[in-house]
Amino acid sequence: MPDSLFDGKAFVLTLPSQPGVYRMLNAAGDVIYVGKAIDLRKRVSSYFQKSNLSPRIQLMVSQIMGIETTVTRSEAEALLLENNLIKSLAPRYNILFRDDKSYPYLLLTNHAFPRLAFYRGALDNRHQYFGPFPNAGVVKSSIQLLQKIFRLRTCENSVFNNRTRPCLLHQIKRCSAPCVNLITPEAYREDVNSAALFLQGKQDEVLKTIEQKMFEASDRQAYEQAVLFRDQMQALRMIQEKQFVDSGRALDADVIACTTGTNKHAVAVNLVMIRSGRHLGDKTFFPQNTHEDNISTVLEAFVSQHYLNRSVPPLIILGKKIRVTLLQTLLSEQAGHKVTLTINPIGERRKWLDMATENAQLALQQKQIQQASQEERLQALQEVLNLPGLARIECFDISHTMGEATIASCVVYDHYAMRNGEYRRYNITGITPGNDYAAMRDVLQRRYAKIAMEEGKLPDLILIDGGKGQIGVASEVMTELGLNDIPLVGVAKGETRKPGLEQLILPWQEETLHLPNDHPTLHLIQQIRDEAHRFAIQGHRAKRAKTRKTSSLEQIAGIGSKRRQNLLTRFGGLKGVKNASIEELQQTEGVSRALAEKIYRELH
Repeated sequence: MPDSLFDGKAFVLTLPSQPGVYRMLNAAGDVIYVGKAIDLRKRVSSYFQKSNLSPRIQLMVSQIMGIETTVTRSEAEALLLENNLIKSLAPRYNILFRDDKSYPYLLLTNHAFPRLAFYRGALDNRHQYFGPFPNAGVVKSSIQLLQKIFRLRTCENSVFNNRTRPCLLHQIKRCSAPCVNLITPEAYREDVNSAALFLQGKQDEVLKTIEQKMFEASDRQAYEQAVLFRDQMQALRMIQEKQFVDSGRALDADVIACTTGTNKHAVAVNLVMIRSGRHLGDKTFFPQNTHEDNISTVLEAFVSQHYLNRSVPPLIILGKKIRVTLLQTLLSEQAGHKVTLTINPIGERRKWLDMATENAQLALQQKQIQQASQEERLQALQEVLNLPGLARIECFDISHTMGEATIASCVVYDHYAMRNGEYRRYNITGITPGNDYAAMRDVLQRRYAKIAMEEGKLPDLILIDGGKGQIGVASEVMTELGLNDIPLVGVAKGETRKPGLEQLILPWQEETLHLPNDHPTLHLIQQIRDEAHRFAIQGHRAKRAKTRKTSSLEQIAGIGSKRRQNLLTRFGGLKGVKNASIEELQQTEGVSRALAEKIYRELH
């Protein structure tokens, strides 16, 4: 980057009057803003010629030390590239929406007795999918409802193929037990078809079918079966009353509302999903870097970022005016069907939008209340530790079972919230199993060696889940790295390990600090420590499960599937291989003397 200030006016003279994307860079070479333009020269020049720029944009312009541009064939192509870059680079001056995992679906597998299941990922044409749903909880509750009404199986094929008697779900009337032939393939297929029709919004058709079955069973004097069909109808009608919107038809639509808080910096976007006439639920998003942007700008950013490379319904209802023509064209091409963006709807659609707006307002109020609580807690911690500028906290925890599968976790709390995207786990190897001090030394060295070389953010405070021993090790590591000016606090569990009795170990004073169990500082420390503990245990359990599913032989170089099979067959399993001598191992087909010695050494 040049040492002198960037000459924007001279730079724009080199730009073409064509569609494209521009990236603004600061002195460190980081991209701080990404934008698109129909005319690159005209759009970029506006940053250096206009005098009525907002304070935030003025600050951004003052930091520009370089601009990179990419010419595209059309504005639509520029929009796609812009959103890809925003998602990958997360520039600090762009409106950013968290890129959640793909939405979950409800799955009916392609099987003689189809399985009902939760699914997230790429779709396979061999199966039936219903959704997407706004969150996993909605899918799971839908599965429970469908189990109750249609009694479809949810077990894996490996379980289904090996059952010899009905499982507990059959006993509580949540499965018709096709695994042991307690229902005919034809009857089970009818239940699957009814469930599919219900999920497609054809609830009246399902009710008529079940009603006909009920009368037929009654005519045959199969009264128990007739009662079962009657209960199905009642349950379906109750769900219909609760979940179906007053649309008059099986409609697929997304309703998007945006609202701002009292300070204009807090913004919430609520997305309501309606599929096949069913109100599946809603999801609220809280974008970053909105500051002085109006609702229309936020909505446009949401639509373009959210639907990129995602399934799009035929109708999207919006509460504020945005530039719809380009987005409609782009989303229609992506979806393979016509997509209509409706602004300021009337009638029943206005009611849906009002509902989404109310959801956004409630979610924003709750978030602001939570943030006020977090601000109170952080301020209390600043006062207790006498650290007025404290904002970023990193917390470490070690998890293992009797020394097995040791995992260290680092979680980050920054500006009143846990930053999940910055969490890290560390596999701890090469130490004596169960040595927590050595594990703590290892993770701190790995975490802060790079940061000491100016490759990351430094925390204002480091929390260690442990007592004086762990704090002593942490102090040594930070001194060795030249980062001994970062305060360390140990969180030692109190008597009986009961929450509220924690002791805070402060290296700069001899006595431990005991805070009342209702103190805001203690609540914040418990929140961060518990999150580090949860994250470490989650990683430890996954590692332990993987280790127990993996043969020790798989870790030895030179042992492929064939040699491993030969060894296990010859010695009757892994235990027999471990008990074998080098000479016995050598007698196995494909195992040389050198490899036998290596196997023996690795297993012992």
